[in-house]
Amino acid sequence: MNTRSNKRRQLLATSAIALLGLTPVLASAQAPAFPSRPVTFVVPFAAGSATDQLARALGQSLTSETGQPVVVENKAGASGMIAAAAVAKAPADGYTVLITTNTTHAANEHLYKKLSYDPVKDFAPITALGKGGQVMVVNPASGFKTVADVIAEAKKAPGKLSFGSGSSSSRIAGELFQQMAGVQILHVPYKSNPNAITDLLGGQINMMFADMSTGVPQVQADKLRALGVTASKRSQMLPNVPTIAEAGVAGYEMGYWFAAYSPAGTPPAAVQRLNELLVRATASASAKGFFASSGSEAFTSTPDGLATFQAAETRKWGQIIKAAGIEAE
Repeated sequence: MNTRSNKRRQLLATSAIALLGLTPVLASAQAPAFPSRPVTFVVPFAAGSATDQLARALGQSLTSETGQPVVVENKAGASGMIAAAAVAKAPADGYTVLITTNTTHAANEHLYKKLSYDPVKDFAPITALGKGGQVMVVNPASGFKTVADVIAEAKKAPGKLSFGSGSSSSRIAGELFQQMAGVQILHVPYKSNPNAITDLLGGQINMMFADMSTGVPQVQADKLRALGVTASKRSQMLPNVPTIAEAGVAGYEMGYWFAAYSPAGTPPAAVQRLNELLVRATASASAKGFFASSGSEAFTSTPDGLATFQAAETRKWGQIIKAAGIEAE
């Protein structure tokens, strides 16, 4: 009797251990794959901006791979702060992703005394997405045909000319141009670059430094004239347009970058899954089309790699802003 009882207890114990061992497997099998519902991409700039176009291209790829819809939500204004603050306060579940640029995560802390978000503490880095340069454009009616023409007029009448900007990249490109060319040009802020383009076309401002995807179509349609590109080398989209450095401002160079972040506290597994999906998405046909049409290129990283890159860029932008004499607002 005791022997049978002991054997029975041993069998029950063995069965219990086996079931306990299966529990994680069963739980894993029952857990839905991520993402299991629609994902929202929040963009800090208006529809039609370069960041918006990239977000939509990436969203197409994620939907194709996961079968889940991607909703692109534009929250333009306040130099990206509205969107960044909204994502910082969103549920940290991986279903809200900020598709942004150096504006919110490298420049703003040097441009504003008070931010509605912390670019480091409030976010979980996912991956860098791309990088590119800008183009200096004017209204053909202005009569400016070269960068030298702009510099000459600006020196003749300091503060008379104006440039618009709808992002920190656009603004700092203009501020750095003034610093290095030794001129004074009035800065006019806009919610986004497309808004500034509208006023440039209407003659309300004299020039702007636009991202390629916003400016080049207007140049190709002969509505705007390109005078120079901000990168260190000429753009394949505008091979006949010199760099601003070639055009007479020696050493001038300014670019921008895109990256993805989720709210701080997002589970590491969700961050890693988003990293994998977005890195693959940058190589998709839709993303390649964006990079080709915008004069930019794919640039990806690990989550930790983005954190390191962001820290270095924040220092760099701070130095440029200080050298340009810009005081935080």
